[in-house]
Order: sequence, then structure tokens, then C-alpha cells
Amino acid sequence: MAGFVAMQTATSPRESVVLAPEATLADPRWVACGTKPKAVVFDVDETVLLNLGFEANDAIHPAAYDQKTWDAWERTGGTKVVAQPGAVDALDTLRHLGVTVIFNTNRSARYAAATQGAIEGAGLGPAVHGTTLYLSDDDGSGSKKDGRRAAIAAKYCVLAMGGDQLGDFSDLFNDGLAPSARRATALTGPIGKRFGAGWFVWPNPVYGTAVKGGMDDVFPRDKRWAPPAGDR
Repeated sequence: MAGFVAMQTATSPRESVVLAPEATLADPRWVACGTKPKAVVFDVDETVLLNLGFEANDAIHPAAYDQKTWDAWERTGGTKVVAQPGAVDALDTLRHLGVTVIFNTNRSARYAAATQGAIEGAGLGPAVHGTTLYLSDDDGSGSKKDGRRAAIAAKYCVLAMGGDQLGDFSDLFNDGLAPSARRATALTGPIGKRFGAGWFVWPNPVYGTAVKGGMDDVFPRDKRWAPPAGDR
């Protein structure tokens, strides 16, 4: 990522990597850059920040996703996270190159201060709500990110975006497409060419059979977390 952006900072791109409002996945069009300052946009959870405490609790007490538990995590789990390996150096490099690092996450605006603390405590900051940190419901669209991306692209020439799912790049992927259509769109055609060239996907690092070792190997004890008694 840092190498890609380093090359881009040598010139002034004409187009952002954010889809324009009139764009479709079959006919992608991009927000113009003009003379806007340069930025990169990252999702937070399982992209630049690893939620080790939450995942450890889920491994010890497996259960279906529960919003109440996640809300408790956002509020109280800020010291039980770590940066994705390499993320601190990469983000520092980007900032050294004069590129603004912006976080666009579906964490709740209700817990903006806690999220800022988690990001900055992991060495990934600064993260300032409304400036370099965009959160769910900032624009009234809930978990959809296109409105926030548009607000960012109105101020910045976005050189690259990083995330761990397709919705981190465009809400159009979640607009009624069957899984097979989503996969085909991401792998082929004009949108397929964007991945690795401005859009970068991180695999979730603590999911699946690739995770080997015991609990202490995967989830250090000092990062264990459980929801407060009133949130269980």
C-alpha cells in the first residue's frame, strides 16, 4: 500500500478511487481530483485494527452475533486491540509522504471517543471524528458507507482504499447482488481491474481453519475481554 501511494504522490491523479454518484459496477466512473489534497481511506475493524479481545470472547463463548455485545465492545474494549502487523509503519509512511489517513468504519458515532482511543492507543492515529474518522450514522445512512465516502472525496483526492469486505469500497456490491454476481463483478470487468490498483482487500486474520495454535497463541491473555455484567 505505501509503495503504491508513494508512486501516486509523485504526480497529481485526475481521478479518485471513489465511485462517482452516477456510477454503476458495470460502468464505473470516478470522482475528479482537481487540486484536492491527497488521502487514503481505511476500514478499521480487522483491516488496520485487530479486535483480539472480542474474538477471544467469541472463541471462548461462541454464539450468534449480538449487537448488545458488540456495543459493549466498542465502549469498553479499547485496550484489548492491537494494530494489524505492518499497519503502524504503513500509516506513518503515508503521513510522512503528505497523505492524509482517514478511517471510515461502521462503529457507532455514539462511541466516537472510545473508538478514537482504540485507534490511537494502537498507534494508528490520529483519528478525529468528522475530520479523519467517519462513523456509522454520521450522515444518517447507518452502515452504508457511500455517503461518507462521497463526503471524503469532496475534500480529498482519494488515492487508495483498504478494507476486508466489498462494502468497504462501494455499497453497490450489497445492493441485491447474489453472491455469485458479487464474486464475478469483483473478479472481472472494469471493477475487477481496480482491486490491487487503488482498492486493497485484507483477509480477516483470526477466522477460519488457517488459525493454528492454542488460545494463548492466538489470543494473548492481556488482550482477553468479556462484556461487563450488565451487557451479558
